[in-house]
Amino acid sequence: MLRSFSVFALTLAIPLPAQASPPNVVLLVGDDQCWTDYGFMGHEHIKTPHLDKLARESLVFKRGYVPSSLCRASLATMITGLYPHQHKITSNDPPLPKGLTAAQANKDDSYLKLRADMVALFEASPDLPKLLGKEGYVSLQVGKWWEGNACRCGGFTEGMTHGDPLKGGRHGDEGLKIGRQGLQPVFDFLDKAKKDQKPFFVWYAPMMPHTPHNPPERLFNKYKDKTKSEFVAKYWAMCEWFDETVGDLLGKLEKNGQVENTLVIYLHDNGWIQDEMSANFAPRSKRSQYDGGLRTPVLIKWPGHTKPGTSDHLASSIDLAPTILRAAGAEPTKDMPGIDLLDPQRVATRHTLYGEVFEHNAVDITKPSANLRHRWIVDGHWKLIVPHEPNVKGEGAELYDLSKDANEKGDLAAKRSEKVKELTKKLDAWWKPE
Repeated sequence: MLRSFSVFALTLAIPLPAQASPPNVVLLVGDDQCWTDYGFMGHEHIKTPHLDKLARESLVFKRGYVPSSLCRASLATMITGLYPHQHKITSNDPPLPKGLTAAQANKDDSYLKLRADMVALFEASPDLPKLLGKEGYVSLQVGKWWEGNACRCGGFTEGMTHGDPLKGGRHGDEGLKIGRQGLQPVFDFLDKAKKDQKPFFVWYAPMMPHTPHNPPERLFNKYKDKTKSEFVAKYWAMCEWFDETVGDLLGKLEKNGQVENTLVIYLHDNGWIQDEMSANFAPRSKRSQYDGGLRTPVLIKWPGHTKPGTSDHLASSIDLAPTILRAAGAEPTKDMPGIDLLDPQRVATRHTLYGEVFEHNAVDITKPSANLRHRWIVDGHWKLIVPHEPNVKGEGAELYDLSKDANEKGDLAAKRSEKVKELTKKLDAWWKPE
């Protein structure tokens, strides 16, 4: 069965003659959405017609993952093509000074220096805007962005995020207006790129469906009678509102005649399962070591280069940078561990993914192991989770057969000790923290 599927998957990305010009790239990044919560993934209630259409036109990896279920670490991986322990952005924020709240810390000089030091760590890694800039690309940042000024620190030619903590800079500031308050900055950029005949890269990462879950009343009304929980209904409505913004952006590409030579990729930064009793996320989702926080569909559309279809092979956000760079005619850096998702043979022969889950506030910004809670490995249909003993007490390794237990309810570690040893050896060969 696996062999016949692999043959099918090999037909989904077909090498074709090179384009006269490099492709434009639009990276669509959802924020806090469960991998099941789309029409094309089979959700019973949530309507996502624009992403459903994109899925029908794309090569869809339903078994996609991000290595870490915390947004800053996850987003830094997308833009650098490196694991968090490589790029060193392992937590959202520096260590919180004793006795200070988060709001008070943002006015503390020592804390602000650590925040600047985290951005400097990020700047030490090559990233997509800088690498594509060498190929003649112009680039735009809108939405979530943690790493300081998007142009000065991120290498974008244009960006909404100023990154000044004294003016509210933390994870996007002005950039977080995108989506909820329209897409005019994106539209203006696309018009300018068309006029200048420049290949472009767009980072569209609106803080949606992320809290606050404040959807338009017209969307909330569609869902409020489909669940007993007002919190769930608002989250579902947010998923559709985000989908509408994706439709607006893709519609602008169509209107501008920029579709045929544009590579569009979609995924989300980490998962979310809505708590029915509050506005918070439920356990085993955001920030967790489980698929509810780590798994995401990955959609890739490039007319003439990707054949629409579904692949059951594994994909990871570490693959985005190598995929985009090769499409642009550039080489990934030697440190990038990911693969080109448009290389069907490489996709078919990669059976293992790795990841790591860290603290929200760092213990030591320069030492990934100090902030580590769990490492995980997916090998075929097996998933092993290993707690980092110095930081997580009283937990043992967990083993799941995802082919029979997609929700990770039945831990098989005690029954399959040899499999635990086998996968732990692979995990240690990937990264064994000190």
